Amino acid sequence: MTQAIPHTPNGLLINGDWRPASGDARFAVDDPATGDVLATVADASIDDALAALAAAHTAQPAWAALAPRQRSDVLRRAFELMLARADALAELIVRENGKPIAEARGEIAYAAEFFRWYSEEAVRLDGRLTTAPGGANRMMVLHQPIGVALLVTPWNFPAAMATRKIGPALAAGCSVILKPAGETPLTALAIGAMLAEAGVPPGVVNIVTTTRNAEVGSALLRDPRVRKLSFTGSTEVGRALLAQAAERVVKCSMELGGNAPFIVFADADVEAAIEGAMVAKMRHNGETCTAANRFYVEQSLAAEFTRRLSAVMGGLKMGNGLDPSVQIGPLVDAATRAKVTRLVDAAVGAGARVQTGGALPSGPGFFYPPTVLDRVAPDSPILAEEIFGPVAPIVTFTDTDEVVRLANATEQGLVSYVYTRDLTRGLRVAEALEAGMVGLNRGVVSDPAAPFGGMKQSGIGREGGHEGLLEFTETKYIAVAW
Repeated sequence: MTQAIPHTPNGLLINGDWRPASGDARFAVDDPATGDVLATVADASIDDALAALAAAHTAQPAWAALAPRQRSDVLRRAFELMLARADALAELIVRENGKPIAEARGEIAYAAEFFRWYSEEAVRLDGRLTTAPGGANRMMVLHQPIGVALLVTPWNFPAAMATRKIGPALAAGCSVILKPAGETPLTALAIGAMLAEAGVPPGVVNIVTTTRNAEVGSALLRDPRVRKLSFTGSTEVGRALLAQAAERVVKCSMELGGNAPFIVFADADVEAAIEGAMVAKMRHNGETCTAANRFYVEQSLAAEFTRRLSAVMGGLKMGNGLDPSVQIGPLVDAATRAKVTRLVDAAVGAGARVQTGGALPSGPGFFYPPTVLDRVAPDSPILAEEIFGPVAPIVTFTDTDEVVRLANATEQGLVSYVYTRDLTRGLRVAEALEAGMVGLNRGVVSDPAAPFGGMKQSGIGREGGHEGLLEFTETKYIAVAW
């Protein structure tokens, strides 16, 4: 059954026009709460993607030549339009993604902030002028737009991941090809229409929806007109893309998988730690790269923390996210739910104890209940693999050095969370953790003004902040004497 959705384009956005894919190929977008088909969208071929690249390459010089204030004004209008249409965009996110409507509205507000932040940063792409230490010449440093950027976004934040990449690219003077996830293309297409209305010239933003991810991505990366790749997704796919980008030395930003530890010391404010855990774990049903994946609780506090977290998680209302009373929606698809089920069942089979949840509900949709496990062995597979679901496995510890070692015993290093009233210990642990971001007595770290990114195999480069703008530039040094 196909459901009615708010009006949104369903073709490819190429050079300012909405057009069908070659051969009018299309694919379906499903509602994860029901399994029903929401819509069908254009399924781009390699030729379609290369047409988008040609449009972006042609449009980029004129966009880069605009005064920074002109690019800034366009992004500011995009910010205002996004807020004005927040309700419709939020409903679209719920229908194709599954998160509760309150969280979808929060995502739109967050996503819009990237347009506002980079409208401000567009006029602050500062260089520098200094005298060489030996006094022979002046050293002039410029930051110039890198050129055409390929942006690949995931399904879990279909609005915010798009604006977090489009915003800095446009501010720097780059044109882009956005390839959104096949599970959630509708939000990206709606944002593309909104950007055109805000004044983005034809060809500067192109959107290609496709099920031919590997073929289309490879064709674009092999083309010398692509000078930048910004990817958010799994570490496995990120490695493959990095290998392809290396053939032509394409500049890459990679925001890859996470395996975030959530550390609670015995002296922590328990109420604050529970509140932070709910944000860090349950935001978008646990389907975020920054989700708390492993809970390490000091042994003397573990029983109380487990009891209180289980009560709160077990009391969440699960259902279709369009219902404003619902606090947890479905997972995005059957494969994601199957993975969560496998990890929980394996942990329980190895001796973990279910405190709440842990059993699949009946009925349609890809629902999995909020689940708390304790007595989880430190070497359990559920602690080594990104869960991407509403499951909190709890491990106890007795020593600070021990918990830092456990937290760092992973190839991922995106974000970590620490709760303690002892600021000295908190900062010392934060410095010792191998993560690009640390939430100290906070369950959320994301902010458009802050550099977002990880260490180790969680990524390369940063998004957000001034650093995110520089990712879309080349640094040029001019030696000059006068």
